[in-house]
This record gives sequence, C-alpha cells and structure tokens, in this order.
Amino acid sequence: MLLSTDSRAPTLVDRLRDRIRRDGPITFHDWMQAALYDEDAGYYRRGDRPRQGRAGDYRTAPETSPLFGATFANYFARCHSDLGSPSRWTIVEMGAGRGDFAHAVLETLRKRFPDVFAATRYLLDEIGEETRIAAAQKLSDYSDRVEFRPLLELTSPFTGIIFSNELLDAFPVHRVIGGQGGLRELFVDVNDAREFVWVQSDLSSRVAAHCEELDLQLTEGQIFEVNLLAPDFVARAAALIERGFLISVDYGADRVDLLNTPHRFTGTLRSFRRHRMIDDVLLHPGEQDLTTSVDWTQIKEAGSDHGLEVLRLERLDRFLLAEGAVDELNEAAQTISDPADLLNFNARAREMILPTGMASHFQVMVQRKNP
Repeated sequence: MLLSTDSRAPTLVDRLRDRIRRDGPITFHDWMQAALYDEDAGYYRRGDRPRQGRAGDYRTAPETSPLFGATFANYFARCHSDLGSPSRWTIVEMGAGRGDFAHAVLETLRKRFPDVFAATRYLLDEIGEETRIAAAQKLSDYSDRVEFRPLLELTSPFTGIIFSNELLDAFPVHRVIGGQGGLRELFVDVNDAREFVWVQSDLSSRVAAHCEELDLQLTEGQIFEVNLLAPDFVARAAALIERGFLISVDYGADRVDLLNTPHRFTGTLRSFRRHRMIDDVLLHPGEQDLTTSVDWTQIKEAGSDHGLEVLRLERLDRFLLAEGAVDELNEAAQTISDPADLLNFNARAREMILPTGMASHFQVMVQRKNP
C-alpha cells in the first residue's frame, strides 16, 4: 500500500474552502479580509510579487510622480503653521508602501521648510514585511526621525497629521442587496465544482443595525457596500489627534451618488490584476487587488461624531494645483539635466495636474480637530 507523499501546505484557497464547508457560507467581509490581509497569503502581506507599478496590478500617485509628495509637503508645512508652529509634531502615514510618499515629503521639508523638518517625527504604518524593508532602505537618510509603528499601537494623543492614500477603499466590506422581501446580505459559498459563489442570507447583526440607522432602501437587485471599518478608523484617528488633521486621499462619492448613479447599481466592488479589471472578484483570493469606492458622507459623519470638522473635499488634481503643484513642477524640472529623464518626469507629473490624468479620479478630504 502506497502512502500519499503530497506534503503541500494548504493554500489560502484551500483554507477558505475548508472553512466554508465546515462552518457554512461566510460574509464577504470575512472573505475579503482573508483575501487581502491573511498573514501568510493575503494580497497585501505577500512579498513574492510586486503590487504597484508596471510589473504589478495598479499604480498609485506617490510612485507615479514625486510631485504628489512634494506638493503635500507644502500643504503639511501650512498645516504646521496653522497649528501654531509646534516645536514637535507627528506625521503618521497609513499604508505607507515602499516609502515613496514619505521620502518626497521629508526631502521637501528638509530643503524648503527646515523648521518644520526639525519638528517632525514621521511614523509609517505598513503591514507588508517586504515593503517595510524597502521603505526603510529608501528612508535610511531620515532614520533619526522615521519609525515603523501600527496606528493601533499608539496610545498617547499628539499634535500633527494622520495621512492616508488609497487606504479606505481597501477596508473589507459587507455587501447588501435589495429584494422583494427587503434587504439581504451577500455571503460567499462553495459550489459542487469547488468554486466560490455568491449566496444570499439574512443581514448579520451589525450590518442590520447600520442599514437601519441609514434607513437604507434598495430596489430589487441593487447592491450597496457597507464599510463598517471606515468609521472605526476615523474614530481611532480622532482619538489620537489632540490637535491636527486627518487627511484622506481616495476615490469615492457622496452617499446619494453611490445609491443613485446608474453605473453603481450593482455596487462598486472591483478587482484588478496586471492593470486589468477582473470580472469575477471571487477568483484567485490573495492574488488580485480588491477595492470599493469610499462613501465620503460616511467619513464626514464619522468625523463629526468624534470632533472632526471637514475643511476640504475636492478632486485631487484641483487640490494639487491649488497647493502649488505647478511651481513644484517648474522647480523640479530645472534640476533635471538629462533630456530623457526630464521627459519622463514631465509625463508622470502631468498625471497629477491634468483634468484627464489619474489624479482627477481621486478626492482629498481634510478634517481638522482642535481642543
């Protein structure tokens, strides 16, 4: 009798299938949580393949052009002045990636705003081990003021900024669908062909309470994503900011638009792999990005509940232009001597300032807290 020699460790797909077969269908929130953040094989935990850039699945503004970080550095310096130019303040960057944004900010502050730079402690919250290593190398010149720490580990309120770029859209969500009998929740099951499939079930308790609070009304077949983690994050950030700003860059819309725009009838959940949108979001958990549009009304309401005042909500390209992106572009261009490098820099910078560039699809929300 021959014994099986298959010692292959269970994959994330294996473990999700086993969990569903053992315990029954799971909420999409739990499925997305595993697909993106599983400690061994979650999309944002893996170090075996790039996520950003040409070889990855998507582009982000910080790695597209240093103009993004340099322009925000100008705005941060203005925030520092608005707070009375404290001798010490903290910038916390959530989902810091490989350190592109932090490097551009710190370099700009050092060169142009030395007093702000001298006051700055910069904390990076990044869950990927490989990306933390890459960020530490990129920021080695600033190691005296840079620290890697999860936001959840911070306990003492501080004066400063909590900044995120494309963080809120990656929080796991629940999916609610309208039907003749009222609201139902979309769960994930496994069929006889061992494929992940959608099934409907009663609303889980916290989702039901949230929908009741919103008085959510959906027509038959209409889908709406419920992000319960976003207001939790805003509450946590507000508790840590003694005086300062919560600045969120992401793509989204107000709740009225999310519920009434025809092309969002089936929700905003989407998946990307190799810069292409994947129709079946349940394929290949851990190997493709998952994202939903931010409900800016929810972020505004959550902030108001915890002492945050909305100062700005505008398109990213317009924000960057208002905060001196063109001046940054002109000054940076004067320091680039190689024609090919200059051409490449200008092409990438245009994505930040042209109304047809990538930045036009994002928004910036600035919320302020004062004691």
